[in-house]
Amino acid sequence: MIARMGAGPLRRLVVLRHAKSAWPVGVPDHERPLAPRGRRDAPAAGRALAEVDCLPDLALCSTAVRARQTWELASAQWGTPPPVRRDPRLYAAEVADLLEAVHEVSPEVETLLLIGHNPGLEELVLELAGDGLDDALDEVRTKFPTSAIAVLAWHGTTWRALAPGTALLTSMIVPRGRKKGDGKG
Repeated sequence: MIARMGAGPLRRLVVLRHAKSAWPVGVPDHERPLAPRGRRDAPAAGRALAEVDCLPDLALCSTAVRARQTWELASAQWGTPPPVRRDPRLYAAEVADLLEAVHEVSPEVETLLLIGHNPGLEELVLELAGDGLDDALDEVRTKFPTSAIAVLAWHGTTWRALAPGTALLTSMIVPRGRKKGDGKG
């Protein structure tokens, strides 16, 4: 386990990779919508966040259609969704770009949801996590699939204090929706 890094309240960065997208011919990458599986998995991601009591105070979302649709379907599972900021820097972002956006978040936000794309999100989780519970870090290293959720916890007075190795990866969840007529969850 990592030692408690810094002072301040417990903060959580919830990282959500967009749900499975479609690949329509002639559609630019930024405009690709969710595939049918993605339209099932995104609400399951919203329900999973509610079940683990990890609803955000604010969401930062890529401007890509598949990320925006993931946000809309996931947040529709909650009574009152939090504010969302659509940030073009999050599309195809590298770790430095993602961290810059996170560092700008107001200190009043204790739980932040970040919705974007791989490989940036997976690399961000691995860079921020100094340690993980159970086998969460190994799971992220193996694969951070569509609809995957990683929850990073850390202590700090501002989001700017979040730095490489200072967070604990408390969980890695891959929620899946079910097809109509499928008795499985």
